[in-house]
Amino acid sequence: MSHTVREKTKLLGRVRRIRGQVEALERAFEAEKGCAEVLHQIAAVRGAMNGLMTEVIEDHIQTHIASPAITNEAERSQGADELIDVLRAYLK
Repeated sequence: MSHTVREKTKLLGRVRRIRGQVEALERAFEAEKGCAEVLHQIAAVRGAMNGLMTEVIEDHIQTHIASPAITNEAERSQGADELIDVLRAYLK
């Protein structure tokens, strides 16, 4: 079972909170709020997304790279390659 499936409820909760933050950001733009308030909301959304990304990355490392249950070097290498690909896309 994938770690994202195992942690589905917790991860979906985080995604729903992020959606609420994005909706608040949209309302701020619609209400023509000041740039300082908008920037704070953008920073909050970014922080929440980074937190979600960090949690999934940590779980990926524990499950697909560092787990003692993985005895096959090919599986460990595949887990590392997947992580590297995601990090490259994320850091562009």
